[in-house]
Amino acid sequence: MGSFSIWHWLIVLVVVLLLFGRGKIPELMGDMAKGIKSFKKGMSDEDAADDAKTVEHRLDETVKPSEKAKS
Repeated sequence: MGSFSIWHWLIVLVVVLLLFGRGKIPELMGDMAKGIKSFKKGMSDEDAADDAKTVEHRLDETVKPSEKAKS
């Protein structure tokens, strides 16, 4: 009762093929692969964008605030 026989698996396979059709399953798998690839690309683009946005701030002590306003 704990395991399925070959007949159970064949019936499940037939039901899946009837519901989705022969051509639909490869399309679903292809769409899933494209989604995973675009997700990975987006994650790597996000990491590269974070590195590029790093800005260093420093205080220029040689210029007085009144001189900054004039320029």
